[in-house]
Amino acid sequence: MEQTITAQSVWQKLANKQPVIISGPCSAETELQVLETAIRLAKTGKVDMLRAGIWKPRTKPGNFEGVGTEGLVWLQKAREITGLPFTIEVATAKHVEDSLKHAADILWIGARTTVNPFSVQEVADALQGVDIPVFVKNPVNPDLDLWIGAIERLQKAGIKRIAVVHRGFSNYGNTEYRNAPMWHIPIELKRRMPDMPMLCDPSHIGGRRDI
Repeated sequence: MEQTITAQSVWQKLANKQPVIISGPCSAETELQVLETAIRLAKTGKVDMLRAGIWKPRTKPGNFEGVGTEGLVWLQKAREITGLPFTIEVATAKHVEDSLKHAADILWIGARTTVNPFSVQEVADALQGVDIPVFVKNPVNPDLDLWIGAIERLQKAGIKRIAVVHRGFSNYGNTEYRNAPMWHIPIELKRRMPDMPMLCDPSHIGGRRDI
């Protein structure tokens, strides 16, 4: 299928403060799962971009940590079939290299990477001279300076198209939300960086369909 939605058109919607919907499985588990999901999402006519995690930073060892680079081939095929561009999470220079090799449309830095300046710098260094949009999720802990620091590292690497993703913050004990939204933090980021496009990740914040 001809790709009528592109990374540039998605970025233009963000820049114009229009709603952008990014959807897909938390983890890419099989080629069939990725393709079936992409086809169903494309048929709605409401989704702008496909996402799926292929490198999953788990809390404890032994849990499923993603299918790895093989998943990029599945996402490329999904794009060919549906016309939906795809975005992928990167946490290392090798992730960046593999994602660019497979023509990922947009990259994102996850919350567990944003929290580590060394990891963010590694990704930023790998992106030197590359013109690609990058989304930066808030760090898992409620630290605005860490979030802004990650943005600044990418800016210093020459990345021009940066957006932030508010996905809530980790907290201890039982709460209404899976990740506490702490709305004052993204609001303060927008106050300091009013031109920075911002997306909201309701799945990570809510953790339940009913909210």
